[in-house]
Amino acid sequence: MEVALRPVHDSDLPVFFRQMNDPESLHLAAFTAKDPADRAAFDAHWARIRSSSDVVRTVLADGDVVGHAAVYGVPGEREVTYSVDRAYWGKGIATAALRALLAEVPERPLYARAASDNAGSLRVLEKCGFRAVATARGYARARDAEIDETVLLLEG
Repeated sequence: MEVALRPVHDSDLPVFFRQMNDPESLHLAAFTAKDPADRAAFDAHWARIRSSSDVVRTVLADGDVVGHAAVYGVPGEREVTYSVDRAYWGKGIATAALRALLAEVPERPLYARAASDNAGSLRVLEKCGFRAVATARGYARARDAEIDETVLLLEG
C-alpha cells in the first residue's frame, strides 16, 4: 500500500469528522474534543488549524483519504499527532505517515502523547524513534475518567 501526505483539502474534512466520531477510535485516542459530534466546533477547530503555521497533512493510502498527521505548538515544545481510520489500523499506515511527516519537519525535539494503554499508538511512536520520558494523569473526555498518559520525545 502506498502511503503519502499532502496538504489538507476542504473535501477531507467530512472524512475526518466521520473518523473522529468512531467510538473505538475515540476510546483509544481518549483526549478528544468536548463534543466530537459538534460539527460547528469541528469546523472552527479545523479552520484555526489550517490558518496556523502548524504543519498539517492529509494521510493517503493508495490515493484514499485515511487520516491526518500534524506537528503543532511552539518551537522547543512542538508535538506530533496523527489519526488513521480504524479500517486501516495494523497495516503500517500510521508508521509510514508519521515517518513521512518527520522527514518533512526536521526540527527537534518533538514530543508526542498517548494514552498509556494505547499500545498501537505507542508502538508507532517507538518505531519512529520516540522514547517514553514521562507519564502524566489527565482527564480523558472520551472515557469520562482520569487516565495515565505517556509522554514521548524524539531528539535530534
